[in-house]
Amino acid sequence: MTVKVLLIGNGAREHSIAEAVRNSPQNPSLFSYIKSNNPGIRSLSKHSEIGEYDDLAKVTNFANQVKPDFCVIGPEAPLDLGVVDSLARVGIPSIGPTKELAKLETSKSFTRLLMEKYNIPGLPEFKVFTSMDGVKEFLYSLDSFVVKPDGLTGGKGVKVHGEHLEGTEDALKYCEEVLKTHPSVIVEERLEGEEFSLQSFTDGKFVL
Repeated sequence: MTVKVLLIGNGAREHSIAEAVRNSPQNPSLFSYIKSNNPGIRSLSKHSEIGEYDDLAKVTNFANQVKPDFCVIGPEAPLDLGVVDSLARVGIPSIGPTKELAKLETSKSFTRLLMEKYNIPGLPEFKVFTSMDGVKEFLYSLDSFVVKPDGLTGGKGVKVHGEHLEGTEDALKYCEEVLKTHPSVIVEERLEGEEFSLQSFTDGKFVL
């Protein structure tokens, strides 16, 4: 029986995933749900559906028509919206975290507060602000700082002192700007060192 894979996402990352799926020796059938037209992904898919990520009913209906063995979600936005939860309710497993678990990626305040609660090493000095009250005082208490909007920003929201922000006044203006469009802003001490990402696959018990 041919394996069916449903891919959600339409960026370069998802195009690479689509190519990897199609190059599998198992020769699976690929279906895709994309936010906007991507000729590369569509050419690799048996069928593509174009729709918004927040239209969970449409995503689920398309998945029910395809009846995939599993779904692969590339972008953070559908994960934040709960697409894994919606698919699970109709019996379709996904490679991707539930909405609650995705908060580790989608909410910087959630992750910092979780690290604080369980004393996880590597936590910088930080505070989460929902208004400008106390922001100036905390900024002045830090030698160097980073300002982060709480939520998804497409990798363009974090501003670093000395690189994007010249000083405290710049940081204050940016915090005000962030709070106009985000529920909260995180101000934390700047950490020195090499930035890296570590990713793994897990079923909740084992890590690959």
